[in-house]
Amino acid sequence: MGVVYYANYLVWMEVGRVELVRSLGFQYKELEHSEGLYLSVIEANCRYLYPARYDQEIAVETKIVKATSRTVEFGYRISSVEAERLLAEGSTRHIWLNREWRPTTLPEKYRSGLGVVSSIK
Repeated sequence: MGVVYYANYLVWMEVGRVELVRSLGFQYKELEHSEGLYLSVIEANCRYLYPARYDQEIAVETKIVKATSRTVEFGYRISSVEAERLLAEGSTRHIWLNREWRPTTLPEKYRSGLGVVSSIK
């Protein structure tokens, strides 16, 4: 068909997410090894607007939509570079897990960098 396989959009979202987190001064590998934290996907959505073609250069715009001490939601816009056309929009929601794969909270020292909204007690 000459179009990119639909699941590749989820892979592009992951690449965008990793690069955004890196640009904020964090690395997943460091969080996993030193802190025992894992960011697990609990929901993923993608709305396909126009097909990406093989060998077409794409751009992934990624932002943090909402962050709490327990969850993070990312938003994505995937566009073709040459045609400047929006191809897809999506989001993923994640939960922080500890080494035992149980839900946990993000340590305080990382919260401001990820824009974590404090809960009112």
